[in-house]
Amino acid sequence: MEKDLLIIIIAIFFSAFFSGMEIAFVSLNKVFLEVEKKQKNFFSKILIKITRFPSKFMATMLIGNNVALVIYGLFSGKLILDYLFPEIDQTMPIDFQYIIYQTLISAFLILITAEFLPKVFFQIYSNRLFKYLSLPAYIFYLMLSPISSIFDFISNTVLNKYTKTKQYELSAVFSKDEIGEYINEELANDKEIDNESSEIQIFQNALEFSSVRAREVMVPRAEIISVDRYTNITEINKRLVSKGLSKILIHRENIDHILGYVSLLDMFKKPKNIKSIIKSVEFIPETMLISDILNILTKKNIGVAVVIDEYGGSSGIITIEDIIEELFGEIEDEHDLVNLIEKQINSKNFIFSARLEVDYLNSKYQLNIPEIEDFETLGGYIVHNTQEIPKKGDLFKIGNLEFKIKDVTETKIETISVKIIN
Repeated sequence: MEKDLLIIIIAIFFSAFFSGMEIAFVSLNKVFLEVEKKQKNFFSKILIKITRFPSKFMATMLIGNNVALVIYGLFSGKLILDYLFPEIDQTMPIDFQYIIYQTLISAFLILITAEFLPKVFFQIYSNRLFKYLSLPAYIFYLMLSPISSIFDFISNTVLNKYTKTKQYELSAVFSKDEIGEYINEELANDKEIDNESSEIQIFQNALEFSSVRAREVMVPRAEIISVDRYTNITEINKRLVSKGLSKILIHRENIDHILGYVSLLDMFKKPKNIKSIIKSVEFIPETMLISDILNILTKKNIGVAVVIDEYGGSSGIITIEDIIEELFGEIEDEHDLVNLIEKQINSKNFIFSARLEVDYLNSKYQLNIPEIEDFETLGGYIVHNTQEIPKKGDLFKIGNLEFKIKDVTETKIETISVKIIN
């Protein structure tokens, strides 16, 4: 009896293994697999061998699973009757109802222990489990190779003859989602930021690059510094030096009528007037993708793009540096010199600059602020909800957060105190 029980347990274990490896192989991230195969270590050699013929590997797992289930069925039937129905004489024909009982109990046990749970588990951790369990999988791959080769040949023959379908193959062409999943997993596994993880971060930024729009990276209107077209050269030079700017915008009447910009470098040429050194700007809508903006600016050799709103007014500016930052991280320029306050008092109380982006705060402090297209920053979130620029000292609640305005100007919020209230 104990021997039969041990055999049943072993059969369920192997069935779970084969079933899990089958779903792990199907769910395997192809980028992860190709990276691991290039590592030149023990596991890479095994992975190369078992994934060389995908259909044969799948056939091996299916055969192994079925063999395990057959062995389970041979020993479980008698054991179930012995435990649950000891009064039955098994030397005589068994009633149909007892066969139903056996089937239901066995099916339940198999579905839970050898099918559902292992498949869910192996699917979630498919990359790691497939790698570290590749050795026993390879052993069974070799043991069952004669049988799996026969089945593989038959299946491929039938597929090619009647459906004109080729056998399942692992493609070396990766989708954007597969690359993104691999990068996210690698970043999650990195405990420290080193050169390798920095490269991965750049790769991730490149994947997200195509979906970022102008309004997400622009310098907002309130922070734009510009001068009138009739301003003399000396005054412009003083403004550039005093503000620490590399370039300054030139407008007609007001900032909604930008004519172009002049750079600090041009000032060394000692120009007689603005007209001789002014450079063109490109006008773009808020919704334009930054990948398209970069193409336009590089083709036209223009350094600054003015972002316009739906009414034709200036809502911000974008430079080449702002776009490059999306790929390679922060590149310090005059607009980055603003001191952004980011202070955690305790687990529930914080002080933040209104310029800090909502997705950054959610990621670092788990504030759970809604992330929608109507705003990008913490200040934008507050204005979006209050429909006005609050006054200094104003206290209000939005969701599970309590906000107190600490510093504010006539046009924008500067500093905010944030408290998690539940």
